[in-house]
Amino acid sequence: MNVRLIAVLVGLGQLLFSQAYADVDEVRVWQSPDKARLVLDLSGAHEHRIFQLTNPDRIVIDLTGAKLKASLNDLDLEDTNVIRIRSGVQNKTDLRLVVETKGSMDYRSFPLPPNESVKHHRLVVDMEPRSGGAAVSAPVVVKEVKSYSSTKRNIIIAIDAGHGGEDPGAIGYGKTKEKQVVLAIAKELERLLRNELGYTPFMVRTGDYYLGLRERSEKARKANADLFVSIHADSFKHPSAKGSSVFVLSDRGATSETARYLAQKENSSDLVGGVNISDREDHLALTLLDLSMTAKRGISVKIGDQILGEMGKISKLHKNQVEEAAFMVLKSPDVPALLVETGFISNPDEAKKLATRDYQNRMARAIFDGIKQYFSSFPPEGTLIAAQKNGPAPGRFIEYIVRRGDTLSELAVRNGLDINSLRAVNGLASDNLRVGQKLRIPNT
Repeated sequence: MNVRLIAVLVGLGQLLFSQAYADVDEVRVWQSPDKARLVLDLSGAHEHRIFQLTNPDRIVIDLTGAKLKASLNDLDLEDTNVIRIRSGVQNKTDLRLVVETKGSMDYRSFPLPPNESVKHHRLVVDMEPRSGGAAVSAPVVVKEVKSYSSTKRNIIIAIDAGHGGEDPGAIGYGKTKEKQVVLAIAKELERLLRNELGYTPFMVRTGDYYLGLRERSEKARKANADLFVSIHADSFKHPSAKGSSVFVLSDRGATSETARYLAQKENSSDLVGGVNISDREDHLALTLLDLSMTAKRGISVKIGDQILGEMGKISKLHKNQVEEAAFMVLKSPDVPALLVETGFISNPDEAKKLATRDYQNRMARAIFDGIKQYFSSFPPEGTLIAAQKNGPAPGRFIEYIVRRGDTLSELAVRNGLDINSLRAVNGLASDNLRVGQKLRIPNT
């Protein structure tokens, strides 16, 4: 046997050995309102076979020659569509994972090779309940409120906490994860908007799971949002970079090296999460899309200016004006959209602040104040804020004298009104009434 043949046989043996003994090092389950995602960390590239069985419903994954090194006992499966995951051995050498699910699932699986953020191979299985199956409830958006008339509605703000699940975003000083920081800020912004008369917040990401970039903006559109705000706390190659920023979509490219770098980094998160972001859209469709988006850019810049001014009161600004970059998440054709960089998590000083609840709340307040300032001046037509700004038309109110036994809630129900609106119309700080008190009742 010559030396060349021996080398070929050795190389083939090494290849077969590496494939046969690829291990499952870690197992994770992420649940979103729409689907569950199972992620297997693998010690190398590996082929797999997947199929579904019923009675009970389960998805079976076979990996030839693989070994399970992860523990399945510590998985947090509460509030997921997965009941449990168990393992077994097939043909004495093959690993079988059985995923018991709450009902029948539509599923798809795909491998993910290592990339800049994740250094190991992964196998991803997405499982979505079929029609009529079990599902984790999605947030409900209330579009209409009764106030001056039944046509007045709340202003809907879509809040997008960047990254999530398999995509931690930037990891800064003290191993602070961007996905955790921005979700905390987003939840505080949601609380502030929910407590503000005339606004309805819509959380694009409600927990620790991954969403594709196009999926995020599409959720905002389906919620009929008046504004889409994507919140981030990104990093830069130099730890000295610092300051808060606000970005709108650019049709001319990035306005600075930092903006260009950040846009490329955010766009790559779809690769981290396992979504193909190849551009397959028709050129004409893109042209029409760009025209539509351009019409919203002016509004986005004005709102961004207000938010930037408020953030400047609590943090250093990276730039004093709204910047432009090609962030894919902002490519919504009919919704004004902003991306807020709350700071550089790669900067030790800013990372320390961003990790604290106090600073997260202050940042959320700054974003909230900026949004409120803009919409107080330029409310969308048909909203409660617009009605309050323009004032009631003559004859829109009737006077009512409070009688013994009257309550504000009963008066609101009796007149087909929202109690918050009735309170606002009369400038009441509480629901307490006194006999003989004069109230204005909208004549709807």
